[in-house]
Amino acid sequence: MRNLAHGWRLEADEGSDELVREFIRPALRAVPRAVAGRLGVCLIRLEPSLPNPDAASQWRETGEGYEVVVATGETDPHDVALELLLCLGQALWEKLDHSERSGYLLQLDAEFHSGVTGEINDVACSEKEALLSSRISAISRRRLERYARASFASTAAEYIHAMWHDVTVREGGEHLPAHVVKKRFQMLSRWFPPNRGRRLFGRTTLTLDSDS
Repeated sequence: MRNLAHGWRLEADEGSDELVREFIRPALRAVPRAVAGRLGVCLIRLEPSLPNPDAASQWRETGEGYEVVVATGETDPHDVALELLLCLGQALWEKLDHSERSGYLLQLDAEFHSGVTGEINDVACSEKEALLSSRISAISRRRLERYARASFASTAAEYIHAMWHDVTVREGGEHLPAHVVKKRFQMLSRWFPPNRGRRLFGRTTLTLDSDS
């Protein structure tokens, strides 16, 4: 058992030393203290694979906080860390209060009315497409909840990612425009301010890479 930032703990075999040192620890140090406080005590486990071979991760709430299991396998180490951040984003969605959830839903509504297409990652994009696939889907509360959860989780993961190191925001039909990404990040920064010494919008933190 190893100690991590925020009083969190890690279970991983010795073969994961480089992954933990170069990716997991730096990524978790970027997690805002306000996020860590909301999630409680987290146990992070790195496993070669999960019982469901199609799953990259799984998490569950415990009495003290959360247990997060991420599959390492043949996955790129950076992607393992991002999958961990995505799990934290999913768990954080469950911990938002009513005003925070309403605020995020209002942000999504504003994006809809502005004709914003695309999303931060493929899962959120697929949920958005499913929501907007028909009139019936568009008024489905269940569909909206699925999309909002996926959208928030990926946004929260990228928010932390942007405080870990410089990131690239790709633009194009399937990608979220950079100005929308910044607006979401600014919202999260009000709820979960960056840790001291972390800069969200540094000189090169958000680099635009247009593939349109």
